[in-house]
Amino acid sequence: MTKRDAFLPVAAQPSVDALVEQAQRAEDYGYDRAWLPESWGRNAAVVLTSIAERTETIGIGTSIMPVYSRSPALIGMTAATLQEVSDGRLRLGLGPSGPIVIENWHGMDFGNPLRRTRETVDVVKQVLSGEEVSYDGEYFDLDGFRLRSDPPEPQPHIDAAGMGPKAVELAGRFADGWHALLLTEDGLADRYEDFRHGRELAGEDPDGGQVTLSLTCMALEDRERAREAVKQHVAFYVGAMGTYYRDNLARQGYEGLAHGIHDDWQAGNPGEAMARIDEEFLDTIAVGGTPDECRERVAEWESMDCVDRVSVSFPRDASVDEIIATVEALAPDA
Repeated sequence: MTKRDAFLPVAAQPSVDALVEQAQRAEDYGYDRAWLPESWGRNAAVVLTSIAERTETIGIGTSIMPVYSRSPALIGMTAATLQEVSDGRLRLGLGPSGPIVIENWHGMDFGNPLRRTRETVDVVKQVLSGEEVSYDGEYFDLDGFRLRSDPPEPQPHIDAAGMGPKAVELAGRFADGWHALLLTEDGLADRYEDFRHGRELAGEDPDGGQVTLSLTCMALEDRERAREAVKQHVAFYVGAMGTYYRDNLARQGYEGLAHGIHDDWQAGNPGEAMARIDEEFLDTIAVGGTPDECRERVAEWESMDCVDRVSVSFPRDASVDEIIATVEALAPDA
């Protein structure tokens, strides 16, 4: 049975308390897990600690924690600590982020993100096992590290984010699950075959592992506002966040649209970029409208065989009130 999660906002929020309140609301409404991204705002580990201390049953997770901004040993230590403070409720999501974030803001060479992600997952698993870490890789050559505290019990699962075929295959081969983002239904089905192939290469059940789809949603009585918000969100990611999201959309058969949105946004014309997104396309990649419309559409995504969890996420300019309204409207039992 597909479970429904809440993906806490990537956009700036008024306070840590606001994020904790959103997680508490999600817990009250029956969501299974609260995922928190880490971009260029608050430290995800600190916020998740606050959430863990002020909730009781809802799972917590990072989606995603970039593999360039912390060493693998530190990521392992952080995951072990979060698993302890949450009483075993953590699931760790890792990924490379993108060159704009990593090179411009962290001052790191983006290099080979697939290799670095794989090595990070490998090392973090060794750290979390409690055994002495010995690793000889292209990026990391480690020997002698061991957790000073008891290893977490149970050991948290590790997911990897990915959009391209090789990245998704990597998630299937080396991680316990895959985090999918900005995919149409057809695009998701195509990439799922890459995930299954990765599982096969690892000697695992190809139908195993966990697929979590982050789905941008806005469910409001003001239908026009809801759809405008999700449209702006899609246009921003394709147009403003480097070339990863643009190429991801082009790979799904929307090359002209992807490049048009990107070029308009880069030329300083966000309104024209948004205008390229028609109603039909918007409904293939996001969920926006009245509560009844959105509940029906989310259920359709959840009915896909390749989806284990839909993570209800929110447009980047959504207000706290709009986020809470959407969390309530799309509650699993609503």
